[in-house]
Amino acid sequence: MSANVNVSSPSRKKKILLIAANPSSSTVTGWPVGFWWAELTHPYWTFTEAGYEVEIRSPNGGALVADGYSDPDDPSGYSAHDLVSLGFKRSPQHAALLEDTASIEGVRPGDYDALFVAGGQSPMFTFRGDARLQALIAAFYEAGRVTALVCHGTCALLETRLSTGELLVTGKTWTGFANSEERFADGFVGRRLQPFWIEDEARAIPESNFIVDQRFREFAVRDGLLVTGQQQYSGAAAARLVIEALGR
Repeated sequence: MSANVNVSSPSRKKKILLIAANPSSSTVTGWPVGFWWAELTHPYWTFTEAGYEVEIRSPNGGALVADGYSDPDDPSGYSAHDLVSLGFKRSPQHAALLEDTASIEGVRPGDYDALFVAGGQSPMFTFRGDARLQALIAAFYEAGRVTALVCHGTCALLETRLSTGELLVTGKTWTGFANSEERFADGFVGRRLQPFWIEDEARAIPESNFIVDQRFREFAVRDGLLVTGQQQYSGAAAARLVIEALGR
């Protein structure tokens, strides 16, 4: 599942647009929700280690706030193992990248080599119905740019349509947060967390092949220009597939 990708001159550093969700509130729990640390920091580290430039934006611009459970310093200890995120958030230079992000207004796909959309809890409440974001995702894809989304960020693909009116995922093999992972998360906190489950809705799309691996194990899929990752442990794997598609 691969395709030839038009890449820019090898003399120019490749550039990735990384989009993370703005902070919001869950309509299910009432809790604050945001992006997931590992789904931003692990791809960021993977891309920069490959010599790429990464620009972080958000749909509306402004300061970004992470989901509490994704914070390696959170008292729950849920992400205490995430040393990459710990290093990022404690580095003044890197933490500053999230303090006042630019919005997606005026973004031109031709200025970048690929798009990477991080997940978290907020996308489940902010990405669906966001016509601007969905149009941007479609624009990157139709411009021949590698287009990647991970975890709950993949919920945007449930509505993203190409200029033909067809869903981008029609005829595509892709992945996203699995039902087994939703059940685990609900059980961990003792209540329902999400307004819908991506796997349920994705499997209802005709002529689209949604697949998942074991819960919370690194898993990413590339189908031509489309790259998707299953959950928070798949961000680096999805980034590696982007790098592979771009030929480093």
